[in-house]
Amino acid sequence: MKNKQPEPRTFNVIIERDEAGFFVGSVPELPGCHSQAKSLDKLMARIREAIELCLEVEGGGGRSEFVGVQRITVAA
Repeated sequence: MKNKQPEPRTFNVIIERDEAGFFVGSVPELPGCHSQAKSLDKLMARIREAIELCLEVEGGGGRSEFVGVQRITVAA
C-alpha cells in the first residue's frame, strides 16, 4: 500500500510592514504561524516554511476558518 500524499491546503496570509520596513506575514488559520523578511518574495518563501512547520507540529488537525479583514475608523 502506497503512502498517500496529503491534500494541498490553501491559506490566507495577512501581510503588514513594521516600523523597521520589514514585511510581516501571519496566517490566521494557524495561530502563532508568522514570519518576516525585507522583501515580499523572501517573506512568501519563509511563510511557506512556517506553514509547513506549523502543520507538522499541529498534526493536520484543528482547522479554523478565515472569514476576512475589515477596516474601521475611530477618532484618535
